[in-house]
Amino acid sequence: MKKYLFLLTIVLISVRLSAQVWVVPTENEVKLSTFAFNDSTRKAGLEIYNTNCKSCHGDPGKNNVIKLVPPPTDPASVKMQSNSDGGLQYKVSQGRMPMPSFKNILSSNDIWSVISYIRSYDLKYVQKIAATQGGASQVVVNVKILLTWLQEKNQIQAVISGVKDKTIQPVQGAEVKLFAKRYFGNLLIDEAHNTDVQGKVVFNFPKDLPGDSTGFVQIIARLSDETAYGDAGIDTSLAIGVPTYRPPLNEPRAMWNIVQKTPIWLLLTYSFTVLAVWGFIFYVLIQIRAIFKAGIKENHERID
Repeated sequence: MKKYLFLLTIVLISVRLSAQVWVVPTENEVKLSTFAFNDSTRKAGLEIYNTNCKSCHGDPGKNNVIKLVPPPTDPASVKMQSNSDGGLQYKVSQGRMPMPSFKNILSSNDIWSVISYIRSYDLKYVQKIAATQGGASQVVVNVKILLTWLQEKNQIQAVISGVKDKTIQPVQGAEVKLFAKRYFGNLLIDEAHNTDVQGKVVFNFPKDLPGDSTGFVQIIARLSDETAYGDAGIDTSLAIGVPTYRPPLNEPRAMWNIVQKTPIWLLLTYSFTVLAVWGFIFYVLIQIRAIFKAGIKENHERID
């Protein structure tokens, strides 16, 4: 029995240790940024880090990470810095519980800017930059995306063009993703599609997607292959959603609001509680006074 318990313990420990190893695919491990890291990218990365990463990973070098299982890694630590640039890019993009995926929240350039900021804590780091964008079959630069709302079909059409051989041409066979910007990330619309010979691609848009109070929805379109096209994308607003009024958090009565907008039940509970406490205090004082008078009366009767 002891032998089996020992083997079970070894297996559980092995499984736990293997679960803590985050394996990055080889093709992602060797990825490099297409732009050089500098003061500008590090500053942009700092802002993005403070907004999206600091709440869990804390201040780099201070080891004040949030207590999670497994615990987040301090960006300035050897463990974090031992990752390749591609490894960091993969982990930030894909995420793994409890760390969320940021591929639909941050653009490729945003993620590389965060890596630029993280690398500023490694004095021995020397950056390697990816080759000029463009694969062997095509070299496309200055990629432009034009979005059009096809109201009758309830679709969004994207037309992709770029400069190739010094002429503006349709971008063919490029995978495009469409998102609607939400409060806590981006919502993927339809699924990824590839452009046709005219550089066109069409996405089916949901009829019940909420917009702002006037129906505007912030739409984001991106090309998936950043190696071939760079961080190509467009961010625009279209009046294609269901008009939805979202009251600010301080508008309705709520516990976190000002006194004038405190929930009625809370005001009544507080008032009755205060009255009850003061009523009990006055009752105790009256009883003490009555006891005191009774004691004086008893003394006088004894004297008489």
